[in-house]
Amino acid sequence: MNRTEPWPQIDTLRATLTRMDGEGTPAGQLAELVALGLDHLPLPGSGATLARWQALAAVARHDLSLAKLYEGHTDALAVLQELAAGDAAPDDAIWGTWAAEPPGQRVLIDIDGDGRVALRGHKPWCSGAASVSHGLLTAWLADGSGPQLVAVSMRQGGIEVSAQHWCAVGMADSASLDVRFDKAPARLIGKPGDYLQRPGFWQGGAGIAACWYGGTLTLAEALHQAVAARPEPFRLAALGRIDVGLRATAALLRETAIWIDVHPTEDASTVTLRARQSAESTARLVLDEVGRALGATPFCRDARFARAAADLPVYIRQSHAERDFAALGERLTQRKESPWTL
Repeated sequence: MNRTEPWPQIDTLRATLTRMDGEGTPAGQLAELVALGLDHLPLPGSGATLARWQALAAVARHDLSLAKLYEGHTDALAVLQELAAGDAAPDDAIWGTWAAEPPGQRVLIDIDGDGRVALRGHKPWCSGAASVSHGLLTAWLADGSGPQLVAVSMRQGGIEVSAQHWCAVGMADSASLDVRFDKAPARLIGKPGDYLQRPGFWQGGAGIAACWYGGTLTLAEALHQAVAARPEPFRLAALGRIDVGLRATAALLRETAIWIDVHPTEDASTVTLRARQSAESTARLVLDEVGRALGATPFCRDARFARAAADLPVYIRQSHAERDFAALGERLTQRKESPWTL
C-alpha cells in the first residue's frame, strides 16, 4: 500500500459498525469484528499508517469502549508481527495489550530448569480481561531485567480476574479489570526491553490519538446537526471554534502518519507526543464548547451523546498531560533549527 491508498475494508468496517449500533456489548462486537477479519489493519510504518488510523477513528466514533478493546487487540497483532512472534496464539485469538505498572504492581516471570515460563503477580488496568482469549503484557525477570513482553492464554488455570476495583462510569464497558497470576504458563515475546525500544512503541502511541479524535467527532457532529437546525450566533461561534481545532488535529495526524511511513524505523516520539497532545487538547475544547452551546439536553436525552461525553474524558486521561508536554519540550530543545518553519 502507498500513503494515498485506503484500507480496502474500511467501508465494510463502517457498515458493520452501523449495523451493530445499540446491539450487544463492546466485547461481543469486538469478537464479531475479529470473526469477520476486520482486525487485520495495515501495520504502522507500512506505508498505510493513515489508513490504519482511519479504521481506529471509525471504531472510536462508534463507541469508545469498543475502540479501547479494538485498539488493544490490533496493537497486539502489530507488536507480535514486529517481534516475529505471529505464532504466539491461534489465528482467531482475541488479544488484550496490558502495560500499566503502578508502583509495587509488577508481574514477575519464573523460568524453571526446563525453560518453562510462568507468571506471578498482579496486573491492573487490563481492558477486556474477562472477555479476551489472550493477553500480551509487560512483566519482569527474576534478575530485574525488563520490561519483558509475555503472551498468556486467559483461558487456563492460575489466572484470577477481578472487577472489585473497577468503579468507572465513563469507559465502563471497556472493563479494565485487575488480573492476578499464580504460576500461569506463558510465552516470552522478544527480549527484555524490546517493548519500549522497538519503533512500533511510539507509532502505536500515535494511533491512540486517532481513537481520541474519532471519539471527539461524535460530540462535534451533534453540535453540527443542532446548529444546522437552529443557527444561533453563539452556537455558530462554537461550531467555528471546534472546526479549527478538529481541522488542525486532523492535519497533524495526517502529517504524523506520513512521517512514520517515510521514517518507519526512526524514533517517532516527537511527532507522536505532538499529535497526542493536539488530539487531547481538541477533545477538551469540543467537550467544553459543545456542552456550553447545547446545554444539558443531549447529556440527559441522547444516549449515544451521553455515553460519548462520559467516555471521552476518561479515555483521554491515558495522556500524561503536563509530563507529555514537558517531554515534547525537552525533545525540541535538542534541535538547533526552528521546528516551526512553514
